[in-house]
Amino acid sequence: MKKILFGITSLTLGGAERVLVDIANALCNQYDITIFTIYANGELEKQLNKKIKLESLYKVSYLELPKLNRKLIAPLKVLALKNYIYKKKIKGDYNVEISFLEGPITRLFSVKNTKVNKIVWIHNDISKVFGTGLKSKIKKVIDKNIYSKYDKLIFVSKDNLEKFNEAYKEKEIKRKEKRVIYNYIDANRVIENANEKLEKEFNKDVINFVTVARLVPQKALDRLIRIHSELIKNLGHKHNFYIIGDGPEKEKLEKIIKDYKVEDSFFLLGKKENPYPYVKEADYFCLLSQFEGYGMVLEEAKILNKSIIITDTAAREAVSNYPNSVILGNTEQGIYEGLEKIIKEHKEKKQGNIEKAAYDNSKKIKEIIEVVGE
Repeated sequence: MKKILFGITSLTLGGAERVLVDIANALCNQYDITIFTIYANGELEKQLNKKIKLESLYKVSYLELPKLNRKLIAPLKVLALKNYIYKKKIKGDYNVEISFLEGPITRLFSVKNTKVNKIVWIHNDISKVFGTGLKSKIKKVIDKNIYSKYDKLIFVSKDNLEKFNEAYKEKEIKRKEKRVIYNYIDANRVIENANEKLEKEFNKDVINFVTVARLVPQKALDRLIRIHSELIKNLGHKHNFYIIGDGPEKEKLEKIIKDYKVEDSFFLLGKKENPYPYVKEADYFCLLSQFEGYGMVLEEAKILNKSIIITDTAAREAVSNYPNSVILGNTEQGIYEGLEKIIKEHKEKKQGNIEKAAYDNSKKIKEIIEVVGE
């Protein structure tokens, strides 16, 4: 049986992390699968099939490390000592090694090993994912050499592939095999979990918007709070926003919510292992980010047959053939005008039952098998 090693920063509650768990579970009867994480104790670890082996560089979660360690020492250690860590922890004892997320894990898995088929998965717009400052420029220079070490580069959207090609024009990267494989999701898992009871009931007298996202600058939630406040000022309290997720922007966002006095209509619900009941019961699912990859949460919203609202990012690929969607201009004015129109024209829809067989993405698993080999 072919041995495959997947690598990711951790198995916390994130989009790429959920996709990896679903892929590994779908493939574990056909391959001997191990997942290697930099940090342990991710919430999604318990969702892995028991056949899947799990190993970690650190035996604690990211947040359990001292702040200086997780912010500076751990990333530098992975970069500076990647050859030592690879030989000691990974040992090259696999047929295929797949780095499943940008950043430290991709640098670690780039260590040369001619006996292994090395594949890297790229989930984001590579020109924006690390920001625009000096730190991002340094990472781009480092990663130019890193990506050249891989045999195949897989992108979750055509836009991400195009942005990558614009960022890296070096010959050794240009000649690499590249292809787009959209995110695989276990639709039955999403539908079953969506039927659980809400922990916080919605106010049915107003329109309920739900977003599932990490609280990071990319998601532009500070912008959304300002827009939300302006809408209430001009239209009255006709809608609520519910944000599911956690992250480094939490305290900043809580302060903005308080400053704009929208505590009774803009709710940060924190991270939830099962966000799907909220998505199912919402009037609209929103992903109003500054930039996006393909947007795995959009696929989950489609499985639940939700009305979807996004900003104009690479995520437009996810809704290109989905009729129940709206793309707003990626500015405060564009979002304000779009939401204002939606709120004014909203008609209540009764939540129906979702059929398990309605969403089939088994083709994506076949594409992944093609990449890793039978």
